[in-house]
Amino acid sequence: MAYTINKTDGTAITTITDGTIDNTTSLTLFGKSYSGFGELLNENLVKLLENSASTASPTAPLKGELWFDTSTNQVKVYDGTSFKPTGGAKASSSQPTSPSVGDLWLDTTNDQVFVYTGDSRSHQVNDEWELVGPAFTAGQTQSGWKIETLASAGGDKVVSSMFAGATRVAILSKETFTPSATQAGFATIQAGITLNSSLGAVFSGSSSQASSIDVSSTSNTSATVIAGGNFLRADAADTTTGKITIDTDDGLAVGDAQELLVSVSSNNITVAQTSQDKDLSFTINDGGVTKTPLAFTGATGAVAITGDVTITGNLNISGEYNATSTQISTYDDAFIKLNNGNSETDSGIIVETGDSDDARLFYDVSENFFTAGQGGTYSQIIRLADAVEDGDANKGKVLKTTAGGNVKATSMTLGAVGSITYTDTSNTNVPTIGAVATLSNEWGGSAKTVSTAQPTSGDGADGDFWFVREA
Repeated sequence: MAYTINKTDGTAITTITDGTIDNTTSLTLFGKSYSGFGELLNENLVKLLENSASTASPTAPLKGELWFDTSTNQVKVYDGTSFKPTGGAKASSSQPTSPSVGDLWLDTTNDQVFVYTGDSRSHQVNDEWELVGPAFTAGQTQSGWKIETLASAGGDKVVSSMFAGATRVAILSKETFTPSATQAGFATIQAGITLNSSLGAVFSGSSSQASSIDVSSTSNTSATVIAGGNFLRADAADTTTGKITIDTDDGLAVGDAQELLVSVSSNNITVAQTSQDKDLSFTINDGGVTKTPLAFTGATGAVAITGDVTITGNLNISGEYNATSTQISTYDDAFIKLNNGNSETDSGIIVETGDSDDARLFYDVSENFFTAGQGGTYSQIIRLADAVEDGDANKGKVLKTTAGGNVKATSMTLGAVGSITYTDTSNTNVPTIGAVATLSNEWGGSAKTVSTAQPTSGDGADGDFWFVREA
């Protein structure tokens, strides 16, 4: 009689006739009176004992059948479609295929465990596989937070250590203590976050406030990261090698009462001494001696300049020049130049007088000669070259003597001269017309003529005198 083989749920798998075997499943089933059933029965029992241990899955498996995968050393169960691990994680270098929700996978490349969620979310590392741990890969070594217990004289302290590439960078603690065992870079652990001192670790970024700055270092790590020692102190004297810029028109104030103020208004700069009636002085060190070349007197507004003054530009004075030590101004230069660099104009010296127009000595540009005078009346200053020897030919000119000492004029009028003395008594010559045409033709309104010739009817007028002498 043939055997009908049923599964647990009553479903028939196969029918085996007498004396035959059946391989519908992964086990060998045999019919009634099969002569070699003993060996096959024993092999079936061995397969059940070892869960069909092999690198290849059983053929014709039944749902719920177990298989020990010798390639991964995992016990797997057939779910009707494929064999799935029965427990633990599947160890492989790549994602398992056809996973089920809840399956675990050990990434043997990175030594990380993942769980299959069946849900693709952006925060997951490997698509539908969610990282369980650790957060770092095998190549990255210990990185991230690690909870540790450190011994101290005050008892064990639970801390959180922050690692990066297997190096402890910081320790988070709720209290300050000194570890009993040496912790590299952490001689003392402070309440809060303590950074590894051996790394030179720093906080980088923005902070709304800080209780203090370590000013022991002056070495900058970059152009934008400034060492604490490079900040200027507000409570003590300090030095800077850089330029100080005050980017406000309010400027700079110096002194306990802000007596000195440097400010800007409409790009105009003001240096102010703000204390009433107090002086503003500029001093120098001249060979070890402190001197004050420039001083402003607060009480009077006077300016005192001590020492030589060199002016390369123009000196414009709207007030007066007062010499307190002398009435005479002296200059080392041989010449004083007026109207330098300007268009031609009358230029000279003015002396204040009681007239409406003061006395002046100036060069008349239109006449090309020097002029002098006062009260608005001026005349030419005569040079030697302006005088002439011949007053007859050059009327209106200033006369000078000839080389022989003579003066020549057309006429000469003598007023009350008293007497004329002629010392050469041996000379009896009488001046002739060739020498002197007329010696005072007019004497009291009448002509007085001396001549060697007698007058004619056409000579003279009523009242004239005519003196005739022999030649």
